[in-house]
Amino acid sequence: MNTPDYSDQIKVRKSGYDSYEIYDSIRHQWVVLTPEEWVRQNMTLYIAERLELPVTRFAIEAQIEYNGLKKRCDTIIYDERIKPMIIVEYKQPKVEITQRTFDQVAVYNMKLNVPYLIVSNGLQHYMCQVDIERRRYVFTDKLNYYG
Repeated sequence: MNTPDYSDQIKVRKSGYDSYEIYDSIRHQWVVLTPEEWVRQNMTLYIAERLELPVTRFAIEAQIEYNGLKKRCDTIIYDERIKPMIIVEYKQPKVEITQRTFDQVAVYNMKLNVPYLIVSNGLQHYMCQVDIERRRYVFTDKLNYYG
């Protein structure tokens, strides 16, 4: 999977430190460019283009509450009825995607009950459909949600 080139949306931070910011087109603001943020921006753009979804359906760092604890999902994507349909979890490229990563997303999904999960570190991308009846994930290499 090739993500779009986002390099034209980067600038040096005004603070004078040797760091950069990237423009977040969903939050409509400049954010500190960390390795995880690079993955978020590229994957968000890719998913929006691939699924032909308006970015107005994306919620970035959306807070949910589960078992009395406040959790923050990296991205929740909503369908046309404003019902959560995809949870996306981002990791920086040097972080390996493991079962623990999927366990983190599974906790979020206990609250949201979405049909699709995506986990990416920018180098590896895992997409799956949640089979609620059989309590399992069905992994796919294609992102094919239409609705």
